[in-house]
Amino acid sequence: MAKRRVEEVETDDEDAPQQQQQRKVSGSKRARFDGGAPQTHEFEDDEERAERVERRKGKKRASGDDEEMDEDDFEKPEDRPVDEAAETQFEEEHEEEIRESIRQRQRQQGGVAKFGIIERVEMHQFMCHKYLTFNFGPQINFIIGHNGSGKSAVLSAITIALGGKANSTGRGNGLKSFIREGQGASEVTIVLKNQGDEAYKHDVYGDSIVITRRFTKDGSSSYQIKNKALQKISTKREELSAICDHMNIQVDNPMNVLTQDAARQFLGSAHATDKYKFFLKGTQLSQLSEEYQTCMENVQRMQSIIETKRGAIDDLESAYKEASLRFKEAQTAREHRHKIDKLKKELAWAHVQTKEDELNAKVQATARIERHIERVQASLDGAQKEVEKATEEVQEKEQAHAEIGNIEHLHERDNEIKTKISGHKKKLTELKTNEQNIDGEVRYIRTQMESIKKQKREEQAKNASYHEGAHEALVQRYEDSKLEVEAAERALQQAEDLVVSKRAERDAAREAGQQGDRDKAEAEQRWRGVQQQRQTVESSQRDELAAFGQNMRAVLQKIHQTKWFGNTPVGPLGRFVKVRDGQWSEVLRIQIGQMMTSFAVTDMRDRATLGKILKESRNPHASIIVAEVDLFDYSAGEPDARFLTIIRALDISDEYVKRVLINQSRIERTMLFRTRGEADEALRNVHGGGMAITQDMFRVMRYPDGGGSSSPLTLLRQQDTRHLMFTGRDSAAEIAHWREKEQEAERAFREVYERVQPLLPAFKRIEQEVKNATAAAQRAHSELNKAKRKRDDLQNEVNEDVQLETAGLDETLADLERDLGRMAAQFEPIAKEREEITKVVTELMNQHKEVKQGIAQFHKRQEDAQREIEAAVLVRVQAQNGAKHWMEKMAEEQRKLKESREAEDVLREEFENWSAKASEYCARVEGTRKPDVIERELTGVQKALKERERRDGATVEEMTVEVNRTHAALQKVKGELDELDALTLMLKKSVKTRVQKWLDFRRHIAFRCKVTFQYHLSNRGYFGKVIFDHINHTLDLKVQTDDVNATQGAPAGSRERDPRALSGGEKSFSTICLLLAMWESIGSPIRCLDEFDVFMDAVNRRISSKMIIDTANSSDGKQYILITPQSMDNIHIGHTVRVHRMSDPERGQGTLAYGNSVA
Repeated sequence: MAKRRVEEVETDDEDAPQQQQQRKVSGSKRARFDGGAPQTHEFEDDEERAERVERRKGKKRASGDDEEMDEDDFEKPEDRPVDEAAETQFEEEHEEEIRESIRQRQRQQGGVAKFGIIERVEMHQFMCHKYLTFNFGPQINFIIGHNGSGKSAVLSAITIALGGKANSTGRGNGLKSFIREGQGASEVTIVLKNQGDEAYKHDVYGDSIVITRRFTKDGSSSYQIKNKALQKISTKREELSAICDHMNIQVDNPMNVLTQDAARQFLGSAHATDKYKFFLKGTQLSQLSEEYQTCMENVQRMQSIIETKRGAIDDLESAYKEASLRFKEAQTAREHRHKIDKLKKELAWAHVQTKEDELNAKVQATARIERHIERVQASLDGAQKEVEKATEEVQEKEQAHAEIGNIEHLHERDNEIKTKISGHKKKLTELKTNEQNIDGEVRYIRTQMESIKKQKREEQAKNASYHEGAHEALVQRYEDSKLEVEAAERALQQAEDLVVSKRAERDAAREAGQQGDRDKAEAEQRWRGVQQQRQTVESSQRDELAAFGQNMRAVLQKIHQTKWFGNTPVGPLGRFVKVRDGQWSEVLRIQIGQMMTSFAVTDMRDRATLGKILKESRNPHASIIVAEVDLFDYSAGEPDARFLTIIRALDISDEYVKRVLINQSRIERTMLFRTRGEADEALRNVHGGGMAITQDMFRVMRYPDGGGSSSPLTLLRQQDTRHLMFTGRDSAAEIAHWREKEQEAERAFREVYERVQPLLPAFKRIEQEVKNATAAAQRAHSELNKAKRKRDDLQNEVNEDVQLETAGLDETLADLERDLGRMAAQFEPIAKEREEITKVVTELMNQHKEVKQGIAQFHKRQEDAQREIEAAVLVRVQAQNGAKHWMEKMAEEQRKLKESREAEDVLREEFENWSAKASEYCARVEGTRKPDVIERELTGVQKALKERERRDGATVEEMTVEVNRTHAALQKVKGELDELDALTLMLKKSVKTRVQKWLDFRRHIAFRCKVTFQYHLSNRGYFGKVIFDHINHTLDLKVQTDDVNATQGAPAGSRERDPRALSGGEKSFSTICLLLAMWESIGSPIRCLDEFDVFMDAVNRRISSKMIIDTANSSDGKQYILITPQSMDNIHIGHTVRVHRMSDPERGQGTLAYGNSVA
């Protein structure tokens, strides 16, 4: 069945349908003929042409076809006579088959259409609706509501949205009449289902196609066709036509969308002719009939053109005979011409052979270049692998250099050891002084002992007189002196105890003072560092590059003024790097802060120049990286997207800088975590291991073999300028931040200073007390010695007075020995303490030496690592230069290959063109002669030919052209006539075949309509039939009920009665049965009917509704949209039925655009 066609011209004019109908009749899509169109035919000999024509004529005679058309052939299909016997035979043969198929289908459940049905309709400012939307079910939909609620607007919206004409809705003559009163524009949207294997452009539209039509008061109209995701696909009317044609949606077919007026006319009309026209139009038989009629008219015009062309054959034959006669008279000239043609053919192919030789030579040259490119590519691959290997080596060396850390802790340890050594040396000096004092006392005591021993020996030798009275007095004085000695000894012991106590206090005060000095120095250093940072930040307010080094603006200016071998150096790299989240700033300062002060150059020769500029600007420690511009794809080296890496935490504005940081610091694979535990757990699940940095200041490694390690990060010193990087604050906030930290550091310093300041006076006071106590002890010692000398003198006197009395000397000697033992006892702890302090000092000196060695070793390791980096960089530069050489070599070879291929293509194109032209000229001529030899022979023959033509008065070419021209013109006309004859015969056969198919199709549809009509009447117990009169173009109904039989007194078994005796409801029910029977003959997936039960009573309405629902349920892939003002309460509806209830109309809402008043 023919599908609906959407006209290309869209208009809002009332006369548009008539104009479009005229265009449709005058220019049908099914048949086009242009009698004046030129045609081209190949040249044929007379004998071949005659033979072909005779064969064609023989076939025509054998088939019995007549080239002339009968008058009946120009009649419309519906006007042709009907074979009543054939109609009767067809009905008898197929009646039972059709009835059985109807019964089978009624017992089956129809399937849901996969495409072409309506899922949703939306109306904006359309007719009486401000906004209305419906979500339709896939099978049966009832729209119910009171009169005036705007039910019929739904069918109008469907018709308008699918490209239907405004007047086909019966609600207005133009689109403007559908715009809601007081609005400037209206919009209708319809969503079509688009699923299944036969969906329309499913890869473009998806499961649904959204069609929106917008029209305005000024007459403009536009379409928007969208996919399911509401992405606009097209705005062309042709696309809508293609969609409707593909889905077989016939929106202008009155049987598909039966509006309210059309439904009333169809249900209430008593004219058989109108029903017959409705039947032909609804089944599209009338459209096919008109198109077949147009085809037959075109065939008639073609026959007229053929007869006109036949009159020109005689003139063409005369001209051809005259030219042939002249051509035969120039036989000699033709022989020359034949030889010239032969030489020209040979010359043409000789040129082709020469070009082929050139092409083969160039192909071989191209092959040699390609083989050379393969060798260059292998060398380039090897060089690139060397570059990658060297790059990895540089990265490993730099990582090793970075892992060396710094030696701040060694310097702090060295200062601490020096302070301890100084304190212990002071202590040793004091102990040495005490030892010297004790040593003096010991020498004095030993001298006294020697003197007493000598005196004792002298006294023992004396033999003196003894005086009793004087001796007693002397003895008393001697006893008193002994008491004085004991008192002096007690005073000396107390003085020595006081010295020991004061010395302990002095040592504690010294240790507290030394610790206070260290705390003060540390606090002052922190304060000065923060102060320096604050000053740097303040200077960076004027110079935002201060964080990356000194005089950076001057450095950049000097860089731009200098001429470089490679690209202009880029740096410092930190200019192009920002941190996305400030929580990672501190750890990133430690990890990549040093790289932020680095510069990058593309040529190794620029390294020295840039290093000189940095050194002159007092930035000698800034690193210089040599890296080519290679914006490679680094995504393969990144871990899973769920892990945060350094590159994902940074915002790098320069792609070259990003690649440099990737090569140097592996920022694309270094991950960030909050804690060491999280990092270790995550890296265990990463294939191949990796490295991570944590906020709790750890570097965590996990190796491919399964092992791992973690080490603490080295914190930055307070005065390190890297603190200014990645702050994420503006200048004012940064200055305020460091001022606050400076105030905190100053307060801390003041607190330490105030705590330490009193310690020095206290130490000096205690030191003075130690000196005083020592002096008092020395005075006590002198007093003791004085008392002892007095006692000894008295003892000497006693010894002098008492002959042979040596007891005093012995006692004195014993006292001196006790004093000597006491001095030895005092010397022993001092010596022991000095020995212990000496050991401590020796140990501290060893530690100091180890620290010095550690510092020296650190510097050596750092220098060795730097030298290894420079050596690795040199190797990488050499590898890069090698790769660059091979890349340039590859580019050169690629250029040569391109030029060679282009030259080869040019030669091949020339060879093919020359070959094609030579083939058009003649078949290939094999020969070995060169073109110049052939040209010389050709020139001689052409001179002889010209002389002959001069005598004949015309050239052979001119005569040959004339013969060929007249012959071609004759053959062209004959060929055109033969082809036109064949075309007319073919068209005639085709039209006859199609007309016969049209008649068979009408017969089948009409008979199926009859049987289906009878089946639906049986639901009420009615009897009747549909009578088609194809000759008079009428469709009549014969219906009889038992009540009609009784009232009209019809004999038993008589069923054919006048339907005018039926009630209005029975007549409407019968017409509904006819409409359902007709619906069986159309293929559109959508069937819409407005107010189908307008004239029915409750019984007929209930049975009609059930019959429609049953028919819809048994229909496969069909969607029904039925509108009724009645309630559906007394009708049983199943799961396939969806009821949409309209709201009651609003009273007093005015007059609609098309002029009907709303109650």
